[in-house]
Amino acid sequence: MEALHSPALINVIYLIAASLFILGIKGLTHPRTAVRGNLIAGMGMLLAILVTLVDKAIVGYGTILAGMVVGGGLGAVGAIRVQMTQMPQFVALFNGFGGIASVLVAGAAFEEALGTGGGTVTAQFSVATAASGLIGAVTFWGSLVAYGKLEEKLKSDFLVFPSQKFINGGLFALSIVLGYLTVGHDSLGWYWVLCLVASVLGLTLVTPIGGADMPVVIALLNSYSGLAAASTGFILQNNVLIISGALVGASGIILTRIMCKAMNRSLTNVIFGAMAAGGEVASADEIYGGKVKATSPEEVAMLLETARRVAIVPGYGMAVAQ
Repeated sequence: MEALHSPALINVIYLIAASLFILGIKGLTHPRTAVRGNLIAGMGMLLAILVTLVDKAIVGYGTILAGMVVGGGLGAVGAIRVQMTQMPQFVALFNGFGGIASVLVAGAAFEEALGTGGGTVTAQFSVATAASGLIGAVTFWGSLVAYGKLEEKLKSDFLVFPSQKFINGGLFALSIVLGYLTVGHDSLGWYWVLCLVASVLGLTLVTPIGGADMPVVIALLNSYSGLAAASTGFILQNNVLIISGALVGASGIILTRIMCKAMNRSLTNVIFGAMAAGGEVASADEIYGGKVKATSPEEVAMLLETARRVAIVPGYGMAVAQ
């Protein structure tokens, strides 16, 4: 398959794809336009993928078609079979796949660049590679833990131990040192060691967090996956990947901030995996003590008969309420 030889045309198509991403996000801000926004963003992603494959002449048209059929089929099956109440788990898996893709692509590009560049690469390239490996590995393993906890496949005390916050801090510091070694020595070996330590960090960051707080964690991991994708975009010099990763990273951190504020949580505690230790959870008696009054069916019927307006407030979340 021959590559396209018009950088201007490629950049114009990338700009169109990025515009579709932005329009899609805009559509998701209102329930009436959410479905249309999702479709618009999906069209932008399809356009970006096709143009990238054709531009780089990576594989033949038959392979591209086969990949679209397999990937589209898996996505369709997942979308049909997964219930609305399981959507957080589904999103967690998506985040994880994005993270591991960034790790593998960055590693492959790093190895190729070291081979063609005589064992050295530019500072920007190596920094972006280290960032992709660190953030991507944390995202992948953290997302798997989030999925396992929401699906109740992992126990609440899985991989929870004393002084875990301090150990997480040590793992993060070690990851920074390994990132420096990766950049300073242009070493593929140090890169994979960095990914290994970051994987452990991803596990220990999320395991102390309870299932009720997982939606906030998933939003944060979504932001991480976007940052990893943007870093990979700098490695591949792919503008649309940088733009889409930045959009996901920014929107994810904004959503995390909004959810933390609504749940009276600290964003710092979320980032360092300390939400579960943020405070004692009050019992039901403490929460409702002195606020709940006993009643009878007759009294409820009388109140409803004289009421002018009745507001029904579901107490189990929007997904289940639907």
